[in-house]
Order: sequence, then structure tokens, then C-alpha cells
Amino acid sequence: MVDDVSPGSVGQGRPLKGASLTVTSKTFTENIILGQMIGLVFRAAGAEVLDRTNLAGSISTREAIVKGDADAMYEYTGTAWITYLGNAEPIADPEKQWRAVRDADAKNGVTWLPQSTLDNTYALAISRKNNEKYRLKTLSDVAALAKKDPSAVTLCVENEFASRDDGLPGMEKAYGMDLPAGNLQKMDAGIIYTQISKSDSCLLGEVYTTDGRIKAMDLTVLDDDRHFFPNYNAAPELNSKTFAKYPVIAKLLDPLTAKLTTAVARDLNARVDVDGEDPHDVAKEWLIEEGFIKEG
Repeated sequence: MVDDVSPGSVGQGRPLKGASLTVTSKTFTENIILGQMIGLVFRAAGAEVLDRTNLAGSISTREAIVKGDADAMYEYTGTAWITYLGNAEPIADPEKQWRAVRDADAKNGVTWLPQSTLDNTYALAISRKNNEKYRLKTLSDVAALAKKDPSAVTLCVENEFASRDDGLPGMEKAYGMDLPAGNLQKMDAGIIYTQISKSDSCLLGEVYTTDGRIKAMDLTVLDDDRHFFPNYNAAPELNSKTFAKYPVIAKLLDPLTAKLTTAVARDLNARVDVDGEDPHDVAKEWLIEEGFIKEG
């Protein structure tokens, strides 16, 4: 990163001067934005920053942090608890979930800083137009409709969601659904939003709760009334050796994390996915607007 930025409310005195740090992220919009935020804060605090955001696959970013090839990223508590740490059951309380992840991951050389309220979890959504007929509010309503009229509940999902225990199979079990295979269509995440918004091929679609297209396409997110889907709160994940060397990172990132909410993420994501802005520019402008860093 070559941005000419200076400290705002964080990074006073440039405590990372002389440090060379690498930031990473996964390939989806929100995580790229969050990775850019970390890099820009580090840069304002005086560090030289290598941008390795937009790495393909969760495992790639995870390994980069564990091995020390990258120093910091925003990760999600549910992903760590289930995918990396191998637990079958999520913890319903978000704070307890974060603490369990923090404690379990310490032995892997990974340090977790406090989490945000930004919760990027799975959900099912329906267009406002289609919901005028069914008036669905909850996933229990979907289960009831599936029993009453099995052909009505058609669903667009990603391949991964269709096979994950914390995705479709687990949701069907939790809500007593048994959707016929013919009612499912598998596709890339971006296409799902268009399909449920503008076509009749899928009544419902898998979405992420922080996606900016939910608001832009006038979609209604159905309430997970049995609290099946895990908490996916975003929190800084650091290589423990890096944190031991630069413990000031906590003071730099904690105020930023505290400002990150689901609503903030939805707005920032929309600027990229709907309006076509660059994730780096979106991250930088938000940090400046919030006073965390300054231009020049």
C-alpha cells in the first residue's frame, strides 16, 4: 500500500514505524474492504504494508495467518469455530462464541482481538413482490409452506451452502423441512440475488445478512426464529508472533472494530457491489469520514 495517510483518532505517534506487515483477506467484497481497512490503519500508524487481500478460499487466508505469511485479517467467529477448529455445534451466544474461538485458537499461534457486532451469517430472502402472496416472515413459515405446498418452495443456493452442515442440510433438519432435489438450483452467489429479485425461477435464495444488494433489490430477509445459523461476527485475527512483537495493534484496531455493525457493512458492501466503487477507496473514505485516519 502506497497511500499517503496519517493518524487520526488512531495511530498517534506512528507506533508501527519501522514495521513491515502483511494484510490479507478472502475474495468477497466485505472481507476485502475489511482487509483494506486494516492495511490503511497500519499505514497511518507508520508501517510498510504489503497488500495480500483477495486470496482465493478461506483455507488460503487461514494458512497465511497461521504460518506467518500474513500478519492480520478480519475473520468470522463461526467460520473459525466450525471450519477451522472442527466443532459441529455453534455457540448461540455471540460473546461466548468469540471467547471459545479465542481460547481454542491460541494453541494454533493465532490471536483474536475483540469482535464487532457485524454478523455476516446465512439467511434466506424473498422478493417483496413474491412475498405479497405468501407473507413469509420466518424460516418456520417456510417449513410450514413446504409441508402445505411442496412445489411452492423453490430455492437458489451456492454449491457450498448446499452441502455444509451449517448450511442447507442442517437448516432442513432444524426446521423439519425435506425439500425435493428438483426444488433446488445451484449457482454463484451473485446470480442468486438477481434470480430471486427479477425472476420466478426461485421463490427463495441464500443470502448473506450484510450484503448490500438486499436493500438495493428490495429483498426481505426471513427471520431465523430457531437460531440455527451460527454467529459470524467479524473480528481481527492475527499471527500471535506478530501481536507479541506489536501489541499496540490492539489499540489501533479495537476502536475500528467497535464501529463495525451489520448496517455499516451492508452500506459499504452496496457501494462496491451495487454502485461499482473500488473496495480500497470505500475503505479509505469510510476511515477518513469516521476520523480514524487522515489524508496526507
